[in-house]
Amino acid sequence: MPDTQTILLRLGLAILLGGIIGMEREYRDKSAGFRTLTLISIGSCLFTLVSFMLTSGTDDRIASNIVTGIGFLGAGVIFKSEKGVNGLTTAASIWAVAALGMAVGSGFYTMSIASCLAILLILISFNPIETWLDRVNKERTYRIVTPFEPSIVQKFEATLKQCGLSHRPVKRMRFGDKMQMQWKVRGKRKAHDQFIEKILNDKGITEFEF
Repeated sequence: MPDTQTILLRLGLAILLGGIIGMEREYRDKSAGFRTLTLISIGSCLFTLVSFMLTSGTDDRIASNIVTGIGFLGAGVIFKSEKGVNGLTTAASIWAVAALGMAVGSGFYTMSIASCLAILLILISFNPIETWLDRVNKERTYRIVTPFEPSIVQKFEATLKQCGLSHRPVKRMRFGDKMQMQWKVRGKRKAHDQFIEKILNDKGITEFEF
């Protein structure tokens, strides 16, 4: 059983490591920020310590239930918007910080510190890589409503090709004298911007959603 000094050391380290990651999330104005991730880290550490002290390390059911509890907390920060699913990175951060707190509570100091540095590296340094990938290969959904005329679908699909975008039809529907078309489109961000500019300048289009 850990002595009082060891317990305080582990709780303090859990606060420090969780707080460091929490500051990065707070700086980026995420829903789970400094206080939330610090509490998750120390809470996971505390549950791990209590589990060890109650069972002398022979039963890990208390500690293992941390994973289940964190799953519900992580699900709370994930939401779907018109632009897609948001909050996945924040939910993954919650999950990672909980694991960090458990590692500290178990006394794996080197592993905990190395993991904290790795998490920070991913959150900070990988963001430019993600931005670059988004710039060179981005998927969007376009919906256009326009007066019906022969070959109207082929007209817009030709414009997509001219802009260097690959496309996949999602919906084509005619209602009265109107035609609604929707595509999943993939390509470079610059190509998307070029296509959007062309469509916005087309006076015949009544609705354009992207």
